[in-house]
Amino acid sequence: MPAKKTTADKTKPKKTFYYRIFFDDNEAKNYMKSKLTHKQVEKYLKAYEKTHQKFINKEFVDFLKKYDRTAELIEISDISY
Repeated sequence: MPAKKTTADKTKPKKTFYYRIFFDDNEAKNYMKSKLTHKQVEKYLKAYEKTHQKFINKEFVDFLKKYDRTAELIEISDISY
């Protein structure tokens, strides 16, 4: 007899993935976090490229927010001490 799924199984949180975004047209290097898989991000990247002449990291992450409201740009800065 198959086991019943509990409420806890249904509300299991999705994994968060972190991606390095290579230099955009402004030569900025950033990272982003998203609940989308690598395959999904690639799919949406192709859709983004069809409608945009320039690739801007912030704009791409804003575009991804249509599909994953938790998508967020992570800016990396140098620090010295």
